[in-house]
Amino acid sequence: MTEYTPPKVWTWEAESGGKFASINRPVAGPTHDKELEIGKHPFQLYSLATPNGVKVTIMFEELLAAGHKDAEYDAWLVNIGEGVQFGSGFVDVNPNSKIPALMDHSVTPPQRVFESGAILLYLAEKFGAFIPKDPAHRTEMMSWLFWQMGSAPYLGGGFGHFYAYAPEKFQYPIDRFSMEAKRQLDVMDRHLAENEWFAGEYSIADIAIWSWYGQLVLGRLYSAAEFLDVESYKNVMKWAKAIDARPAVTRGRMVNRAFGDDLSMQLHERHDASDFETKTQDKVAKD
Repeated sequence: MTEYTPPKVWTWEAESGGKFASINRPVAGPTHDKELEIGKHPFQLYSLATPNGVKVTIMFEELLAAGHKDAEYDAWLVNIGEGVQFGSGFVDVNPNSKIPALMDHSVTPPQRVFESGAILLYLAEKFGAFIPKDPAHRTEMMSWLFWQMGSAPYLGGGFGHFYAYAPEKFQYPIDRFSMEAKRQLDVMDRHLAENEWFAGEYSIADIAIWSWYGQLVLGRLYSAAEFLDVESYKNVMKWAKAIDARPAVTRGRMVNRAFGDDLSMQLHERHDASDFETKTQDKVAKD
């Protein structure tokens, strides 16, 4: 590993940065003009089935499963590898150019919501669902929700980047972020040893945390389950499997999914509940 001496003033080298170099840049704002499509439902979601993306599609599917008919939504695929998130319409919804981004057309003027945690909280409060009514549990839920938002960048941008995506593997950053990822799993495991859910009942805290850490221990992130010895976190594993068994979670994982070998789990766009039966990629490929 060659020692690096930072220059007095950093400058951007567009060709550096590994797998995602083509979409990373040190400035904000749109790169091209493109309006967003709008479907028939009040909620318009622009996303991709990354961990942050599935938080919101799981939430929508859970709301619908719980009988909240007004939670119907259109989900539009935003392929971040192609730079769709830098179109002018998307930047209007999320100036940070990250998925997911939501427009709520049920209010006047339409309300934009960006950042996955903010979207979860917005929907939970709007429908009075998956958010505890008990003040103590609500406060606990908020603590765990913000724990996830603050901790996951160390898992994704830290561990995931250096373990799976960096152009070269170096021991120091992999060790540094593996240690942190395992510390976070231990935080969860200790809490779940005495609690079925993170805040007294199944809530948006569980949805947010599962989308990252549940999928990690179930072997769906970075091919790192064995490396991190996830089976040793028995309470986390039990919790992750319980959430994974929920039908709404399975549907939520499918929406805006445009990767993976199982085409039956890919529903690029979702505009109606029947799309799960008729428009997954395995069926589209046969037409």
